[in-house]
Amino acid sequence: MDDAAEIGRIWPGNRSAAGKIRCPYYNIDLLMHNLAEAVGAQKTKPAVEHREVGAEFEGQRLDNFLLACLKGVPRSHVYRLIRSGQVRVNSGRASPRYRLRAGDRVRVPPVARSAPAAPPAPAAVQWLRDRIIYEDQRLLVVDKPAGLAVHGGSGVQLGCIEALRVLRPELTTLELVHRLDRGTSGCLLVAKRRSVLRELHGLLREGAMEKRYLALVRGLWEHGDVTIDAPLSSRRRGGEVIVRVDEAGKPAASRFRRVDAFGSVASLVEVSIATGRTHQIRVHAVHAGHPIAGDDRYGDPDFNETMAGYGLRRMFLHAAAVSFDWPGTGTPFAVSAPLPEELKTVLQALGSRGRG
Repeated sequence: MDDAAEIGRIWPGNRSAAGKIRCPYYNIDLLMHNLAEAVGAQKTKPAVEHREVGAEFEGQRLDNFLLACLKGVPRSHVYRLIRSGQVRVNSGRASPRYRLRAGDRVRVPPVARSAPAAPPAPAAVQWLRDRIIYEDQRLLVVDKPAGLAVHGGSGVQLGCIEALRVLRPELTTLELVHRLDRGTSGCLLVAKRRSVLRELHGLLREGAMEKRYLALVRGLWEHGDVTIDAPLSSRRRGGEVIVRVDEAGKPAASRFRRVDAFGSVASLVEVSIATGRTHQIRVHAVHAGHPIAGDDRYGDPDFNETMAGYGLRRMFLHAAAVSFDWPGTGTPFAVSAPLPEELKTVLQALGSRGRG
């Protein structure tokens, strides 16, 4: 089967009238679902394994270690295995957040999992190659489109990291440095070596990596340049993670700065964060009284409907830039991703009706 036929099989309706391959952001769910079907799966059930942690995995969280060991097992099931005590570290229970040490002995229980069969032709994920905006020997940066999950999990068979591994099979280590919500677009860092992953995770823990986002929020932002320092806690409700401001929660700080205003309707803000709590910017925006446009979980339905009238078809949150100094050398690193065209169009529609 040639490349065009392979793409046509995995991505139905993926060609324009001129016959050119296209990958619109709003078809990402369909594309990744069909790609997962193309990969195929065979059920296997291994025996109990006892794995000794090597030096290259020192500092990695237990949950991430297991996700790598148990390819094809849903993330939610991995967490159940840990919390039920079926996973043991040095013969004892451990938290999913436990950071492994060289020499630790991890009990990996037998579990049915999907083992990938033959991967699809490289052309099936070729569109992702065009989304890589930076690469060197240590890491690569993907301009993730909205609608694409960063990894497989509940209801998602293949995410960005799995697609990257199909695209770049010569890279034996590809690991997410951080995460972005499925509805968020922009800079996503991926480490190419375990040692690099440990270094960058260290920066994240120390708050030494700055991530800047652009968001469209409800109303006129009149708070100026302000840092919202509000701890966050999370819980599950109906299978979804819900985050709220909670004095007993984990520390979280977001710095907001108005970039533009569109009368009393909406404001474009830049948000800088050093912490990276789940849904942090979205919940802090609501806490400030200015929910993000298009946010179906925490947002204002009436405001979302108004923004739909300006052409908004997704959450208006974009990871615009990431910067840090490399540990050891202090060499500065910075990368940025341009605002997607579908969001620029919304700003143009707002601007045509006057600014505040």
